[in-house]
Amino acid sequence: MPTYKAPVSDTVFLLNDVFEYARYANAPGFSEAPIDVVEAVLTEGAKFVEEVVQPLNRVGDLEGCTRHEDGSVTTPKGFKEAYKALVEGGWVGLAGDPKYRGQGLPHFLAALFSEYEISSNLAFAMYPGLTNGAVAAMMAHASDALKDRYLPKMTTGEWTGTMNLTEPHCGTDLGLIKTKAVPQPDGSYAITGQKIFISAGEHDLADNIIHLVLARIEGAPAGVKGISLFVVPKFLPDAEGKPGERNGVVCGSLEHKMGIHGNATAVLNYDGAKGWLVGEEHRGLPAMFVMMNGARLGVAIQGLAISEVAYQNAAAYAKERRQGRSLKGPAEPDKPADLLLVHPDVRRMLLEIRAFNEAARALLVSVALAQEEALASPDPKVRQAADDRLGLMTPVIKGVFTDTGFANAVKAQQVFGGHGYIAEWGMEQFVRDARIAMIYEGANGVQALDLVGRKLPKDGGRAIMGFFGEVGQFLAASKEEAALAPYLAGVQTALGHLQQATMWLSKNGLADPNNAGAASTDYMHLFGLTALGYMWARIVKAVLARQAKGESNPTLDAKLTLARFFGERMLPETGAHLARLSAGAATLMALPAEVF
Repeated sequence: MPTYKAPVSDTVFLLNDVFEYARYANAPGFSEAPIDVVEAVLTEGAKFVEEVVQPLNRVGDLEGCTRHEDGSVTTPKGFKEAYKALVEGGWVGLAGDPKYRGQGLPHFLAALFSEYEISSNLAFAMYPGLTNGAVAAMMAHASDALKDRYLPKMTTGEWTGTMNLTEPHCGTDLGLIKTKAVPQPDGSYAITGQKIFISAGEHDLADNIIHLVLARIEGAPAGVKGISLFVVPKFLPDAEGKPGERNGVVCGSLEHKMGIHGNATAVLNYDGAKGWLVGEEHRGLPAMFVMMNGARLGVAIQGLAISEVAYQNAAAYAKERRQGRSLKGPAEPDKPADLLLVHPDVRRMLLEIRAFNEAARALLVSVALAQEEALASPDPKVRQAADDRLGLMTPVIKGVFTDTGFANAVKAQQVFGGHGYIAEWGMEQFVRDARIAMIYEGANGVQALDLVGRKLPKDGGRAIMGFFGEVGQFLAASKEEAALAPYLAGVQTALGHLQQATMWLSKNGLADPNNAGAASTDYMHLFGLTALGYMWARIVKAVLARQAKGESNPTLDAKLTLARFFGERMLPETGAHLARLSAGAATLMALPAEVF
């Protein structure tokens, strides 16, 4: 059975030493959470997920969810009790607005806790994760009346939320949706249509489920400009705010899927269901994007979280399993075989995973802090810079973290050899669960297109120039530090590759849009590697500062070796990405359709 230990000390090190959390002490959004409070919350959260949520991961995978003839769905054994404990502990509403019964802690803290929750049980973590996304969208766009009606119980998690976008005939292309909304005399709308792939769409964890549904009002313009957003509850709240009459939405079936079996992925049928408009008519997509962007950050965390738990179990196995002998001769002659860790290729796989995990966690912390500044800073320049960084990094970390997280789950499985293919060890579940993160909330190819097509040229390239400036300034300020120099050369080269790739896109992408499309995935991964290399440079600087004060320890010292490994064996991939994207689209688009 797999195990999991939340990396609280590493998270706190990143906050304290790498990102100098003390400088946020009096900033809006941070003042209510000094570092001792942050550490205490993360420690308690880690204990909760390790003891309550993680033991249900395999149970959820084996049992899955069950749909009954009346359309109701029951979750796996233990999920309902664990979810009740999650709500009662205040974990769902950790960063929720106190006006709506939330804890009022910073949003970044909820993001950091979510890594632990997802590592422990991805399928379970999706229920509160989607609810928080729905709350964010309603906070930004719903009327006060709708907020007062739904948010108090959604914020705490007593009621859960979903987002309903996809239909059988359309996935990413939301302009094709057919679900219709007909205005009613009482100001509501009758919603009719079918939505598919709805995570947490029906279950027994909460008394009510509040669906956010994209639909087209009769007579609306064609395409995405005619889409509106509606809140559609499973049960219509009565005069006392309790679940009342059943609404016209029912689970027609559950999807039979590759992984995340503990989450109810539903087909929802709407038959004149009563719904209320969120925001303006025909402006549903911008409203829903509040939830979608938050979900993309959440899915990025899923990539890291699965990579982390897979690494922990693979490393533990490699320290216990004996297979073969060291290439240099028996490492332990008195034993029948040496540990797996004597084999260079086993170490390669483990180090590739861990070197990614630690830098990715740092990048997550930096993005989460930027999100907090974008929401709460009173300084418009700080808000703008943080919003630029958040917008630029969202498609990068969603695509790179989930692509790499899946690849790392496969590497961790490989460490186990044949046992990795056997269900009882848990590794094949991590592989199956990780696969969906590359697809939902915008497939990773779409994230790459969003990066090169929207985020790079936005505001005249202000965000990407800000990133270049930030990394360049760090390198310039650190160049006189002799101990740091060996770790900076690779970052400087990677930054140069990213700048060359950006210039190539600005010239060739405009000349032929297929060049931009063909280059997009390589550009996204080149960007991700550069950002991760930059994170490693910052981590090394913090470790060296600890060593200079005599305050380091073996775990921190190991980061220096990990950083060298990343720089020598992983960061050089930026050159390959640059070469591929610079080849353009000619050969990629050359074959006629009938040849495929």
